[in-house]
Amino acid sequence: MASADVTRALRDLEDSSTIQQDKPAGYRTLLDQILASAHDSSELLDNLKAYIDSILSDNLGIVAARPLLGAVVESIKKIPDLGTKIHAGTTTLHALESRVVSFEEQDAELREMLADAYTLQEDYIEAAKVLQGIQLESSQRRLADDHKVAIWIRICRLYLEEDDTTSAESYLNRAKNLRHKVSNPELALGFQLSEARILDARRKFLEASQAYHSFSFSAVLDEEERTRALSSAIVCAVLAPAGPQRSRALAKLYKDERAPQVAEYGILEKMFLDRLLSQDEVMRFSRNLSPHQLAQTADESTVLAKAVIEHNLLSASKLYNNIGVDELASLLGLDADKAEGYAARMLEQGRITGSIDQIDRMILFDGVESNVERGGSGQRRNIAGGELRKWDSRVQGVAEDVERVASMIQLQHPVKLDRRTQTA
Repeated sequence: MASADVTRALRDLEDSSTIQQDKPAGYRTLLDQILASAHDSSELLDNLKAYIDSILSDNLGIVAARPLLGAVVESIKKIPDLGTKIHAGTTTLHALESRVVSFEEQDAELREMLADAYTLQEDYIEAAKVLQGIQLESSQRRLADDHKVAIWIRICRLYLEEDDTTSAESYLNRAKNLRHKVSNPELALGFQLSEARILDARRKFLEASQAYHSFSFSAVLDEEERTRALSSAIVCAVLAPAGPQRSRALAKLYKDERAPQVAEYGILEKMFLDRLLSQDEVMRFSRNLSPHQLAQTADESTVLAKAVIEHNLLSASKLYNNIGVDELASLLGLDADKAEGYAARMLEQGRITGSIDQIDRMILFDGVESNVERGGSGQRRNIAGGELRKWDSRVQGVAEDVERVASMIQLQHPVKLDRRTQTA
């Protein structure tokens, strides 16, 4: 409840006998007194609530009330205690709910102030929610496209702080519709970074790596931010599924002259050179990963573990002509069934080329003649893999060439060919 002095002063201002032109000045004086004389936050909040209810009542017109409400917002901004500031701001917002159409500018300013306060308290969800209430499409005031995009990107980044990628992406998509109209380079960078973070959070690591790498070349950023973006690009490339596309991404990052400056360069170099990764190297690399990058996948392995297994399998395909399923399992640190499953999936997706001989429990990589010995009395020698397919292809090519030559002869010398055919 408001103090007796404030209640009496508001009653005098609301009295019909008070001259209308004198009321704004009286309200400003009273606001200064409320801020100066409050003994604690509770008294301040009660007095402010009574004051706001009074200026929003029918005794003042909208034109007179707007600057007074703007002064209240400025006063709330200056409150040093975050908790008191948030309480005062939310109280004012609740008072404005029924009349927000008439005070959109003051409402927006108040919401941005509250978002700042919530952000300082690391309450990112509440900060995002309060910003969502800003009227960006209104007939009362015209907002620049840059301002709209700035609000949407800010909401997007707040949701990303809490790993809520679904909500973040919905606001990024709104900003995407106006991206071509944005003239502020910092907003364009904010959009690019938010897009990269969403791709990263959704485990689209290859696309995220490309977005981070592109972001790292921005001249607007300082050196530390560019290095951090390059580091994120390398991390995402390492976590991406092994295959030709990732190999191209690794090559691009490895050739970046800034790459040796980042901590992840060691694992980048080994992956680019198709070297096998040890468990110690993987453990060191995992210490700097985000929680979503260490999350479990459907087969109960982590994103990092899956990426390392696929990389080591790809490296093995370049080191060996063929390898037994049991030996591959030992190399990858898996049981035989899982090792064979990884190999089968990568072969099916075209990320490595070759075949699996399930009878002899061998994995044969293309372009190699593989000799497989089977033990016991049923010992035999198999020729499989790429060389056998190459031989078939060459035989087919020769047969097609012979048929083509025969067709040409028949076209050039049809009579002679017919006679010979008849004679035969």
